[in-house]
Amino acid sequence: MTDLSAPAILLVDDEPTLREPLAEYLTGQGFVVTEAESAAQARARLDEQGFALALVDIMMPGEDGLSLCRHLIEARDLPTILLTARGEATDRIVGLEIGADDYVTKPFEPRELVARIRSVLRRATRAPGDDTDETCAYHFDGWTLDPTRQRLIDPEGVLVDITGADFRLLKALLDHPGQVLDRDRLLDFVQGREQHMFDRAVDNQVSRLRRKMARNGDEQLIQTIRGGGYRLAAEVRRVECEA
Repeated sequence: MTDLSAPAILLVDDEPTLREPLAEYLTGQGFVVTEAESAAQARARLDEQGFALALVDIMMPGEDGLSLCRHLIEARDLPTILLTARGEATDRIVGLEIGADDYVTKPFEPRELVARIRSVLRRATRAPGDDTDETCAYHFDGWTLDPTRQRLIDPEGVLVDITGADFRLLKALLDHPGQVLDRDRLLDFVQGREQHMFDRAVDNQVSRLRRKMARNGDEQLIQTIRGGGYRLAAEVRRVECEA
């Protein structure tokens, strides 16, 4: 009998010698795994059922994993971990830029992958407003961030499209106004994994968020501190949730 409370995982990889034993291992770890050998098959699976997370191989024939990853994040808002081969640094950068939650490099230790899956699921399933400070809104330089719905509104009242990674990065800066946050701390906030895995991820996340928040004539709200990290250059006012 299928455990309806078990997280459903979509595993997309064109190599059956990796996909099938990995699916068996993940099933033994308490996940419900659905396999797909291509992006097209993955899209069909997505139309048939819901998933808690997707594991996507970057290098696949036909539509590649990066294109599928973009669809999963932008159209499905589905947490995604990329499976990459060694030497694919550029693809990993692009994957993180479009909002992938994490990546693992082949060959990988299955126990490490399980730990990463559970870490991403914990972040993804954290209820809105779970923060102990119970902040319902951040106001800064005319902008508003609503953490309960993960919505960013610009000074003209226009909703800005942000990913989960964008939200976590901006919230980390808003929670530490005026403070310099180095890449190690931001990696922990944004990716939830050990900093040595991918320092460049933070720089790419910041660049993407800056582009989304760019306004003509404004100085950059997110300042680069040489040798230090990043700092939010704005006063922050919090609105606490009403009891």
